[in-house]
Amino acid sequence: MRPDCSSRFALPLLLSLFAPSIAAAQAPTPTVSVAKPVVREVVDNDEFIGRFQAVDEVSVRARVGGYLAEIHFQDGALVKKGDLLFVIDQRPFQTTLNEAEASLEIARSTLTFAESQYQRAEALVKSGSQTLQTLEDRRRELLSAQASVRGAEASLERAKLDLEFTRIVAPLGGRVDRRLLSIGSLVQADQTVLTTIVSENPIDFYFDVDERRLLSYAERAREAGSDLQQGGGGLDVSVRIADFQGSVFTGKLDFAENRVDGETGTMRVRARFDNADGVLQPGLFGRVSISGSAPYQAILIPDEAIGSDLNQRVVYVVAADGSVSTKSVRTGPRLYGYRVIRDGLKGDETVVINGLLRVRPGVTVKPELIELPPENKEEAPPEIAISESLQ
Repeated sequence: MRPDCSSRFALPLLLSLFAPSIAAAQAPTPTVSVAKPVVREVVDNDEFIGRFQAVDEVSVRARVGGYLAEIHFQDGALVKKGDLLFVIDQRPFQTTLNEAEASLEIARSTLTFAESQYQRAEALVKSGSQTLQTLEDRRRELLSAQASVRGAEASLERAKLDLEFTRIVAPLGGRVDRRLLSIGSLVQADQTVLTTIVSENPIDFYFDVDERRLLSYAERAREAGSDLQQGGGGLDVSVRIADFQGSVFTGKLDFAENRVDGETGTMRVRARFDNADGVLQPGLFGRVSISGSAPYQAILIPDEAIGSDLNQRVVYVVAADGSVSTKSVRTGPRLYGYRVIRDGLKGDETVVINGLLRVRPGVTVKPELIELPPENKEEAPPEIAISESLQ
């Protein structure tokens, strides 16, 4: 009798169904690295991009016209207020001054003669030898001579000013730009730019703050007894510039605009920095970091300990018996080389740090406990931590 075909395939089929269970029972328990989260007091940092600008900047122009005769500075040099920069040919202005002095002498001599004529007419009128009409004529001549003297004095003063204006001095201290004209060039009064000067110390840093963070800063400023629009709240800030050996420059907010831009939803604020060594230059870009919160106790774990489950962030928690479970977490900014956990952990859990690919909920693992340092030196220092959108 021939065996039933179905019985021939029944045993292999049953063996294939139970093979994964048998293999799983024989597989070794995976080993993973676990650690307790770092719990420490932190302050969130917000970071913005901005640009340095000089506190004072002026385009140097001449108040009088003429031909450039002398240049008294080196391009890019540091100058003090009142230092001589340029000299315009003074000869025409000296001639005008001489003419004004001569005109003043003539006017004064005319005044002296008019005074004597008036005094004589006044004496003759008293004695009856002169008419009142003559006295009035002499008074008019005296007043005209006095006015002529005042006009001559004003002309002389203007000639002196014009001569003084041929010497163009630095209106403020700072670093001077290159000369824009050469000796012999024609200078137009109040039009021709000769050079520019920018102040160096202190220096300002301008950047834009969004509405959400702006409200937070304003509240902190009010708590400190200040106002964001008046002095920028006085909040401490730090700036890092590109390719400068990681140095951080510290300053304070000292100004904020009086309204929020309706198109961008931001407000421009300013921080002022000491620049005694002249390292910071107007026009440089930088990243400014501001404390975005009051100090609080934060739970910190490495980024590699955070996994994804669809649209959620999860961490794998190991119980005392080695069983693994997941917890959904809400992450925050990076601080001290770790990721801040806003919600989902208490801080006393044992979290899988390495080996996330070998674990899943419900399995049992062999944990190897390691201790996380208070600060991960291999990651970015806290001074450049960036506040990120909550995930």
